[in-house]
Amino acid sequence: MAGFFDRLRDRIRDRNTVLCVGLDPDRDRLPPDADDHDLPRWAFNRRVIDATAEHAAAFKPNAAFYEDPDGWRALEETMAYARGKGVPVLLDAKRADVGNTARQYARLLDRADAVTVNPYMGRDALSPFLDRPESGVFVLCRTSNEGGADLQDRELATGEPLYERVATLADTWNEHGNVGLVVGATAPAELERVRELVPDLPFLVPGVGAQGGDLAAAVEYGLADGVGLVNSTRGIIFAGESAGGEDLATYAAAAGEAAKRLERRLEDHR
Repeated sequence: MAGFFDRLRDRIRDRNTVLCVGLDPDRDRLPPDADDHDLPRWAFNRRVIDATAEHAAAFKPNAAFYEDPDGWRALEETMAYARGKGVPVLLDAKRADVGNTARQYARLLDRADAVTVNPYMGRDALSPFLDRPESGVFVLCRTSNEGGADLQDRELATGEPLYERVATLADTWNEHGNVGLVVGATAPAELERVRELVPDLPFLVPGVGAQGGDLAAAVEYGLADGVGLVNSTRGIIFAGESAGGEDLATYAAAAGEAAKRLERRLEDHR
C-alpha cells in the first residue's frame, strides 16, 4: 500500500482541496431528528460526509466524541463510510504510551489512515505508530489552544522553545516518510518558524474556523510540496445552527455550503 502522504497527495490533486473536515458530533448540538436513529452520531456524520466529501481532502473525527459503547460503533461506521467514498480518515486521538499499551493504541490505525499523537513521552512511546509506513502520524507541536503556550513556548537550556525541539525531533523520526506535525493557525509566527525548521513535513493546521486562526498563514506554511491539511470542525458541521436548521437535512445542506465556502477561500491562498 502507498504511504498515507502519497495517498493524501493524490486526493489533494484529484479534488484540488486541502480542507480537512472535523467530525465531532457533540450530542448536545445534534438536530432533534438525529435521535430517531439507532446511532444518532453516525446518522449525523453520514449526512455531513455526503454533503462535504467533494470538498474534503480528509475527514478528522476526534475520539473524545465517541468514547462510549454506542460512540465506538458510530466511529467505526463513520470511518468505514468515509474511506468507502475515497476520503482519507485522520483519527484525532492524541495517543502515546509505552510497551504493550502503545501497541494497543496503534491498532486504531487498522481502521483509520492517520492518527494524532502526543510526543511528551518520547520516541519509544510513538514507535508502534511510526513503524507503520502506510499510516500517517501527526505529532502535536504547537497547538491552537491558548494554553498551548504554557509548555510549548517554554525555553529549554539550549535557548529554543519546546515546540521547536518537538519539530526537529519529529523530523528525525520520519524514517518512513509518514510523519507530519500539528501546528495551529492561531499562532502564525510559530507556524512560520516551524516551517523554517522542517521544510519537508506536512502540517495539520487546526484553528481556522471557530478559533479564528490565520487562514493565509495556514495555507502558506502548512503545506509541504502541496501536501497538508487545514482543518475546520464546528464552523462546518454546525453551520446549520446559524442557518436556523432543525433537522439532519438542513444541517447537512448548511455543512456542505460551509465546506464549499472554506474550500474556495483556501484555494484563493494557494
